[in-house]
Amino acid sequence: MSAIHDKQVSQEKKEIVASLKEELTSAKGAVLTSYKGLTVAQDTQLRRALREAGVSYHVVKNTLTTIAAKEAGMDALVSHLAGTTALASSKEDAVAPAKVISEFIKKNKLADAGILTVKAGLVEGKVIDAKEVEALASLPSREVLIAKLLGSMQSPISGTVGVLQGVIRNAVYVLDAIRQQKESA
Repeated sequence: MSAIHDKQVSQEKKEIVASLKEELTSAKGAVLTSYKGLTVAQDTQLRRALREAGVSYHVVKNTLTTIAAKEAGMDALVSHLAGTTALASSKEDAVAPAKVISEFIKKNKLADAGILTVKAGLVEGKVIDAKEVEALASLPSREVLIAKLLGSMQSPISGTVGVLQGVIRNAVYVLDAIRQQKESA
């Protein structure tokens, strides 16, 4: 009986490793955290905020995540896999996991207490450290960046339109002056 049970456990672990590898490789952005000391209420709030941002969040086993990271070619991630570890990842937005977790830490003043700390992150398959995760979280949202880009693209166009209107207005004044001059002559 024990050998059959061991094979089932081994198969389950292989499936978990495969799932973690898929999550690590397909994520546009991910953050590894240490959640030690987080209360149930805080954990529930964090999970809700992450879910609303379209971010998947779950506790991971370091040994299985180590295997998955090595298989995915993310050996730099292995040094961050110690103690309690949770993984927040997004297939859509590289910044969302970092932004939600960083805002949650600041809002709940958890940084000084060492509760819910950022261990490392991933951006499009590249491993980044905790300071880089903070820098990523401080970036404006995608929508704000697009709005700024469109605004800067629109500015020269509206300036050109203004100049052209001025040229047309001046041409109208000149033609009107010529008309008045011919009428009075």
